[in-house]
Amino acid sequence: MRLSRTLPFLVAAAALVAACSDGGSDATASTPPEPIELSTLPAATTTNPPATTTTEPATTTTEVPVPVFPLTGLPVTGDNPLIALRPIVVAKVGNYDSHPQSGANLADMVYEEIINDNVSRFAMVFQSQGASEVGPIRSGRLQDVDLLGSLGSPILAWSGGNSTVTNEIRNSDLVDMSQTYCAGACFRVGFDKAPYNLYFNIDLAWERAPAGAGIPPQQFQFRDLGADVAGTPSIGVTLSMDSYGIDWTWNDIAGIYERGQNGRSDKERNGELVTTNNVVILEMVYNKGISGSPDAQSIGNGQAWVFSGGKMVHGTWTRADRLQPFTLVADDGSPILLTPGRTFVELPRTGGNVTPK
Repeated sequence: MRLSRTLPFLVAAAALVAACSDGGSDATASTPPEPIELSTLPAATTTNPPATTTTEPATTTTEVPVPVFPLTGLPVTGDNPLIALRPIVVAKVGNYDSHPQSGANLADMVYEEIINDNVSRFAMVFQSQGASEVGPIRSGRLQDVDLLGSLGSPILAWSGGNSTVTNEIRNSDLVDMSQTYCAGACFRVGFDKAPYNLYFNIDLAWERAPAGAGIPPQQFQFRDLGADVAGTPSIGVTLSMDSYGIDWTWNDIAGIYERGQNGRSDKERNGELVTTNNVVILEMVYNKGISGSPDAQSIGNGQAWVFSGGKMVHGTWTRADRLQPFTLVADDGSPILLTPGRTFVELPRTGGNVTPK
């Protein structure tokens, strides 16, 4: 069953049964006919009754579609299929070698975007599952308004920003849940110092977020479970995110991509290696933004590389509007399909910083 680009839902089907009845009529009295002479009757014939046939009603089965999570394409498990409709929470998380992040392996998607000072920052996107401790939570950027616009009015878990960024966020369809409005869903940890000690409980963010968040639309197309993976065999990719050297390597035994950063394995604070099912690389033009912060131009088009299932597909990304998801098309014109699961989206600068392995 090809997963659709629309939001998954449950379909209930019912059979309509029609009952028919027929009425009788009273016999009509008539005058007996005149007797017929035997010599005028036809020869006697014997007629066998027709064979009795039994017609079984046709049995029809309406298959109820299995609901899937919009960002992973994986089926919903458990007894609450409506969880696939809950809004998205996006956590802005700092990327520092000396302050390891928490939450990447629980997010359905992670965007890595370039910010000022030639470093990168994560936008961790949660929908199918929550996390009790995500951070360190940092500030937002103007580019977040366009980049996150296709996520259906998501809840933005962030520390805040300068007055220009804050006004743009509050005037957009993103739901502002900065530390000012976190209602106890954010907290300070004791194992690090400010500004690296602000964290979010994503489960509480769903409960306590201000009104306004919407139903999440699907962002990518996924291949059928069990279908062959398209593309050229590849063990991974290296790329530059300004001063950060990023490395993704395919682990064929585990069936997953493992992340390295600046020459070392990239591990979360709990010691887990950062992994993903899909690596999507979208080259971006970065214009000069306010306060020297780069501003990714996520509306337009550019080169795309998709690494999935140990294969690589090169193509193009296009996006006509901030409310639309990225459209990924291979060089041969076919749609690029991802493996159902988690996706890490890298947004490097345009200019040859991507080297498939």
